[in-house]
Amino acid sequence: MEKQKNAVGRRKEAVTRVFISKGEGKIIVNDKDYKEYFSLAYLQNQVVAPFKVIEATDKFDVKINATGGGVKGQAEAAMLGIARALLEVNPEYRPVLKAAGLLKRDPRSVERKKFGHKKARRSYQFSKR
Repeated sequence: MEKQKNAVGRRKEAVTRVFISKGEGKIIVNDKDYKEYFSLAYLQNQVVAPFKVIEATDKFDVKINATGGGVKGQAEAAMLGIARALLEVNPEYRPVLKAAGLLKRDPRSVERKKFGHKKARRSYQFSKR
């Protein structure tokens, strides 16, 4: 691999641009270390999941630009972006990443509010009298 590869990950309103290159395992999100940016342990595990699956936790450096959504959405978008970038590095990773379910984009997002309703599905309280 001569230069960095990139990919995009999305989840809910969050979008992450992932740039991956050969290195020693640094993951930087919005100019911070990923452990500082994603303070919760399970979110840190999600970001590192693609590397654990292919058993290459310290072979690549990753730079991530995350925008929109919340912290959880950004972590899941980063996971998808890293998995897609790893495919560009080496297409032979595909069966392993696919078996772990890391190449699926989660289509669930917030349902829009309907008119005549308080929220997306919740109606106003009915008053008979």
